Amino acid sequence: MSRNQDSRGKGKTSGRENAKGKSKRFTRGDAPIKKKQQTKKASQSDEIRLNKYVANSGMCSRREADENIAIGLVTVNGKVITEMGYKVKRTDEVRFDGQRITPEAKVYVLLNKPKGFATTTAEGKGRTVMDLVANATNANIKPIGRLGRNSLGLLLFTNDDKVVQKFTNSKNGVARLFQVELDKNLKFEDLKKIQEGFKVEGKLITVEEISYIEGESKNKVGVKIKNTGNTILRTIFDTFKYDLVKIDCVAIGHLTKKDIPRGHWKHLTEQEVNTLKML
Repeated sequence: MSRNQDSRGKGKTSGRENAKGKSKRFTRGDAPIKKKQQTKKASQSDEIRLNKYVANSGMCSRREADENIAIGLVTVNGKVITEMGYKVKRTDEVRFDGQRITPEAKVYVLLNKPKGFATTTAEGKGRTVMDLVANATNANIKPIGRLGRNSLGLLLFTNDDKVVQKFTNSKNGVARLFQVELDKNLKFEDLKKIQEGFKVEGKLITVEEISYIEGESKNKVGVKIKNTGNTILRTIFDTFKYDLVKIDCVAIGHLTKKDIPRGHWKHLTEQEVNTLKML
């Protein structure tokens, strides 16, 4: 009983005697230490081991990541790191053999775009294609190329830079097939000129293929191009005095609209991804 009273008495005394040493002991045991511990925990939770970061990027397995780190293939914020167990923040710039990587799993989403949605990742542009794939993944995916707001059809989204480069930087590119509707029938001689290639302001304009669509009127044609945008289609038909009524991307490489209703999306299968990477 007396011990409890003594303990309570000491507590009251140390709280009142601010100018004495006892109050300092009370201060050191209070909030400042707890605050440091909380800050440390928050910092640790934001960090990830470098080998896991590299493995999660899809470049290699975690064991292979250790080997690649050891031989100096990985840099963090421009500095070569060979230390095992090194931790990085998700905001750090990590490069593997010169290529910037992220710790996200690679994601591939194919959208069948309806009219009225802009192909942009910017805000303040009204309805965009990003609204349509918002629930597809938490990964930072972006559209490859673009379709005009009133254009329809397939649009591929990914966070895989290598696949993006196939479309944008490769000499070969990836072919996209469009079905276009014109305001009048396309003359056969104009079709042949487009097929053979022609110049606009000194620049050669070419397509992979162009043909009438079987069973349709002559104002509906199929055009295969390797450009990531569809403005080239307007350039082509404006040159020959045709107005584009409708643009619909019906295939990207081997990928088609099968089982994807307008306004819906799907994740590519492993086989579809592998085929895409081999194009």
